[in-house]
Amino acid sequence: MLVLMVSFCKRSPYGDVLYQFTLDNYGRMLDPLYLKVLWSSLSISLATTILCLLLGYPFAYFIARARKRYRIYLLMLTIVPFWTNSLVRTYAWIVLLRTEGIINSYLLKLGLISQPLAMLYNQESVLLGMVYMLFPFMVLPLYASIEKMDRAYLEAAADLGANPVQSFLKVTVPLTLPGIIAGSLLVFVPTLGYFFIPDLMGGSKIMLISNLIKNQFLTARDWPFGAALSIILILLTLVLIAIYLRVLGKQKNPEVF
Repeated sequence: MLVLMVSFCKRSPYGDVLYQFTLDNYGRMLDPLYLKVLWSSLSISLATTILCLLLGYPFAYFIARARKRYRIYLLMLTIVPFWTNSLVRTYAWIVLLRTEGIINSYLLKLGLISQPLAMLYNQESVLLGMVYMLFPFMVLPLYASIEKMDRAYLEAAADLGANPVQSFLKVTVPLTLPGIIAGSLLVFVPTLGYFFIPDLMGGSKIMLISNLIKNQFLTARDWPFGAALSIILILLTLVLIAIYLRVLGKQKNPEVF
């Protein structure tokens, strides 16, 4: 409630909050500069979600179809990274990818490259960091959906003449759609708020809405505008959750054929 209230206030010349009603903070978001930042944020979030889904679905399917005594170990491989602080893992990637890092050092020693590769401080490195951090959030919901899926549907599809691709597209995907949407939601929304990955792995070249919000509160001391940006993110999150609940309601009586 406090954030919502501050978003309609004004900023004083000294960075204080003036409790005077205004809509200017929301109007400023229509500035092309901020629209570009929002578009970049949504693009990276969408790309992160798609990559996590493409990589996570086969891995989750493999875990769900593995022997029960091996599943716990495979799930542990997914959960173990949570035992280490996110900042520590991000700095580990920096050590690997920087110009004098481990990867460039070995590539130079092997003679595969003549000069170090610029693998850090670009959009690709930010995307890599996002996918690495949020990959488990995609795998776990997918695993839950795939593991409880009734295999009788697949057997029925095979009896009706469906090949493996048709069975996957018309049976497996619809039945695991709640897990797909839940995983996508758990990846897409945090990506919008992870400001430390663009800061550390993107340098000053990548500006996302999370970095913009952080800068408004800590650097520019424009709390009303930062609060307005935060409210927009909250509304976007609520819309995505509403879409998920709507799809989940339809899946109570799935029609796979």
